[in-house]
Amino acid sequence: MSGVTPVLLVILVGTQFARVLARAASDRLPREAMFELMGLKTIEYLTVLLPLAMFFSIVLALGRLYRDSEMTVMAACGIGPSRLYRPVMLITGLVAAILAWLAFDARPLVAHRSHVVKVEAQRQLQSELIVPSRFRSTPDGRLVFYARSIDDDGTLNDIFIQRRRGDKIELAIAARAVQRSIAGGDGRELVLLDGRRFMGVPGTNDMSIVTFQEHGIPVILPPADTSPDDPEMLPTLDLLLVAGPEDWAEIHWRLASPVSLIILALLAVPLARSGARSSRYDRLGFAVLLYLIYSNLLGVAYSLVAKESVPAWLGYWWVHVPFAALAFLMMVWQSGWRPLRRRAEQA
Repeated sequence: MSGVTPVLLVILVGTQFARVLARAASDRLPREAMFELMGLKTIEYLTVLLPLAMFFSIVLALGRLYRDSEMTVMAACGIGPSRLYRPVMLITGLVAAILAWLAFDARPLVAHRSHVVKVEAQRQLQSELIVPSRFRSTPDGRLVFYARSIDDDGTLNDIFIQRRRGDKIELAIAARAVQRSIAGGDGRELVLLDGRRFMGVPGTNDMSIVTFQEHGIPVILPPADTSPDDPEMLPTLDLLLVAGPEDWAEIHWRLASPVSLIILALLAVPLARSGARSSRYDRLGFAVLLYLIYSNLLGVAYSLVAKESVPAWLGYWWVHVPFAALAFLMMVWQSGWRPLRRRAEQA
């Protein structure tokens, strides 16, 4: 498990890292916040990776024992398949306890912290909108800024600004500009000096030109709303108190992490059984297929509970119970109990 978990984590984090780099490159996310978000995402991914890592690890470990005929020797010594569940469930119980803490306590805190980092990063990005020799724009695309250079005292030189107001476009060019803070700290004002302003509708003759000595353009920052309004960010106790459809979907999603871990561990023991000459990876393909079906059904269950298509009391149990029953049937089959075959022999 210590080998499988880092490999899966690198794959998921690598994919997310590419997305974060793309956002940072397009100036939608400051580079300072990139690594903190990646660390928070890593913790969040553990709630998804641990059940998968435990499932694959059991299949790989027991598959090696079957390949090397060690399971045959153990069976000859009186150690049947049922004895395998003792060490497996001991480790599974420990990991399930850690996973429950991550899902119910740590994950909401991580999700809320990620939201705070994103909001603060966007505000910082807009407060530092003007960068010399680069075109920058606000997230809504209504304002575009450019400055050729900046002096040591903060004075900007050769300014270009485009602002959209419905169908009209306002262009402003100035030789110099300075930035001033707005009272209250919710933004700043860009004061253009010695320039011209063009206003009109593109493609028409309706155009006005104004020459000015000083022209102020306010840049208002978005409100720093970091309240945990998303169910993913709310503590579990708050979700139970609110108990709306989306809240119940989130509660069952958190509960699904330790429950799916136990069910997958039970499935892994009989699934790992193979012939002596088989490779330890022979059963891994079946394990991947089984996990994909299970995880996709859990995703469907989340949507159904959130939309109230499935009652809250049922939750995800319509997914868990069939897979638990499958694990039980595979365990019984591996133990050698064949009621139908015995009846046929007796007949």
